[in-house]
Amino acid sequence: MPDLSLELAAAALARGGIVVYPTEAVWGIGCDPFDEAAVLRLLAIKRRPVDKGVILIAASADQFDALIDWDVLPPDRREAVRGSWPGPNTWAVPATAAVPAWISGQHRSVAVRVTAHPQARALCLAHGGPIVSTSANLAGQPPAFQRDQLDRALLALADGVCTGETGGLTAPTPIRVAATGEVLRA
Repeated sequence: MPDLSLELAAAALARGGIVVYPTEAVWGIGCDPFDEAAVLRLLAIKRRPVDKGVILIAASADQFDALIDWDVLPPDRREAVRGSWPGPNTWAVPATAAVPAWISGQHRSVAVRVTAHPQARALCLAHGGPIVSTSANLAGQPPAFQRDQLDRALLALADGVCTGETGGLTAPTPIRVAATGEVLRA
């Protein structure tokens, strides 16, 4: 499993690759969300059903503008979401028609986060847009908080690993519903 510089990781994403990288709490695995073959390959690697949907991370809220129907949210809820970023806060927000089913799954929303993790943020900037960010573990298995906890079988199927460390949080980021604040994952 090769270690990838930021430039090589972004190049791998651009050609449909799957990259493992550190996030705020756990190691993530991602790809270009608009590359259906890459997303389906990532889901097969994780053994995760497509109907569950996946989280997207970005370097700024602007990178989500085509994907989020901000006008559906009341002003106070838009402010709550935007005010929590950048940071370890994932929100299920109303999706536009531009969000493919392989990202949203069975949901009418899309789960998004503007990351504050420097390497994950830099990867989104180098890629030029959001990336898929799901935990780098097989479905149902515990997430990897440290690089040495990454599953070797999963790593063998990815195209590379970004060097770095997670942000030190002790639990994956919470997921909340943007319209209500309801907690989906604590």
